[in-house]
Amino acid sequence: MGIQKQGEIMSEVRPIIGPYGAENQAHIKNKNFLYTKEERQRRDQTPWTLVQGVLAPVQFVVFLVSLALVINYFISGNGENAALFSVVLKTIILYAIMITGSVWEKVVFGKYLFAKPFFWEDVFSILVLFLHSFYLVSLIIPTFSVVDQLSIALAAYLAYLINALQFLIKFRIATVEVKSSANQVSS
Repeated sequence: MGIQKQGEIMSEVRPIIGPYGAENQAHIKNKNFLYTKEERQRRDQTPWTLVQGVLAPVQFVVFLVSLALVINYFISGNGENAALFSVVLKTIILYAIMITGSVWEKVVFGKYLFAKPFFWEDVFSILVLFLHSFYLVSLIIPTFSVVDQLSIALAAYLAYLINALQFLIKFRIATVEVKSSANQVSS
């Protein structure tokens, strides 16, 4: 290619082949899309998409109720058992959504975790999972007070909110892509 002169535009850009080769190539060819055509078909055909679509709002509702119970405990000192149990319930639902989400990712992208389009969401999901798991561990270690335990839960909930926002952004991108694809087909 040689050295470029000032003002000259590169005429050729070659993709860098990373460790996943073909996967990266598919997403480079469709660089403006979250899913390739084949991935979108697999996403739409797998029952795991519906499972995720049900579990995600259920988890969010449980989160909101639990958050209210935890905040109530911090403000009033009442409802300790309800607050503690609600975080356990939220954690169980988180485990369910993580396991089914990994299966969904395997079906759609061929990998259980860290598929290119959802890499950073998966990285942050691991942090969320760690914090929720740490909360469960804190329940069996006597040196942690209820305030300590529920403070860990609040940290886990903050991470969960950030992660949920990441996934909502991807959901929005996917929705726009479907509309964009439909417009391109009808044109």
